[in-house]
Formats: sequence, C-alpha cells, structure tokens
Amino acid sequence: MAAKTENRNNLTDFFNEEYGSLQSYVRSRIRDTSEQDAEDIVQDVALRIFSRPDDAIPITNVGGFVYNAVRNRIIDIMRGKKERKLPSEEIDRQWQDFAELFYGDADNSYSPEMETALKNAMTDLKQVYRDIVIAIDFEGYTYKELSERTGIPAGTLMSRRHRALAELSKKLENIKASSHGS
Repeated sequence: MAAKTENRNNLTDFFNEEYGSLQSYVRSRIRDTSEQDAEDIVQDVALRIFSRPDDAIPITNVGGFVYNAVRNRIIDIMRGKKERKLPSEEIDRQWQDFAELFYGDADNSYSPEMETALKNAMTDLKQVYRDIVIAIDFEGYTYKELSERTGIPAGTLMSRRHRALAELSKKLENIKASSHGS
C-alpha cells in the first residue's frame, strides 16, 4: 500500500511543479491547430495517469513517464487531425455565412466594415473560444470529431462555442450601435 501512495504522491508533486512546463512542451509541439488547448491536453494526460489501476506497475521515472504520456497524446491527436485547406473564395464565403449568424441578411447590415469588425472580434477572443469557432464554423469539424481528437467532452466544446458566439455577438452589437449612433 505504501508503494501505491508514494507513486500517487510522486505524480502529484510532479504535476504541481511541472504543470507550466508541460503546457509549454505541448505548445512547442503543436502549432497552428484550432482544436488543441495545451492545458486540456495536460489535464487529459493527468486524468489518464491518475486513473491507472492501483495494481499497475510503479513508475520509477515520473518525469520520463509523464512526458512520454504527453508526447503520445500529442501524436494521437496529430494522427487524427484532418488537413483542411480552403481556397480564398471559399474562406470569404464562410466569413459571410458566419457573419449571418450575427447579422442575418434581412436588414442588410452586413458590410465590409462589419466583416473587419467580426475578424477583429475573433482575434480578441480567448484562444480556446477562437479555436472552437474556427474548428466548427470554418473547418467543418463536428463536436464528436473534436471530442474524439482532443479528449475534451462534446458538451464542454458546445459550451465554449456558445460562450464564444455570445461574446462575439455582444462585441459586434456594441460596434453596430456605436456606428448607427454617430
């Protein structure tokens, strides 16, 4: 029993001390991906490690074990990643479709200025919010696909997208109101 407790304590100490370094490691390995969030990957690996059966073989090199687990999770994610390259006309059409979520096409308030405002508002979003919007609305991933690739529950992904769209809508309403008020 003492070995099991020592193993868990060693892992806990390692994650507490190296959490930021693990996130940096993930970010150094995964660039320009919309569905990854370094913190979520590290937390997923931690959950998997701490969910190991108590009778599993003790970990002798905690650092090597954890970094290998993180590296393997990154490889799993990258293997499952879809490459989706879009021609510029398709991207422009998607921006217009996405903008209709906020403006509709009934009042004809969508303009090049509002497209710029939308792009700027997207840039200002938190990374996790921006990533989910890009993945779902531009790259065409489903929540299920993203959940399988990232290990993040689909409900969490839906909540993030909902919060992102609410934040974008609020920012754009403020811009729209100030442009009509001048």
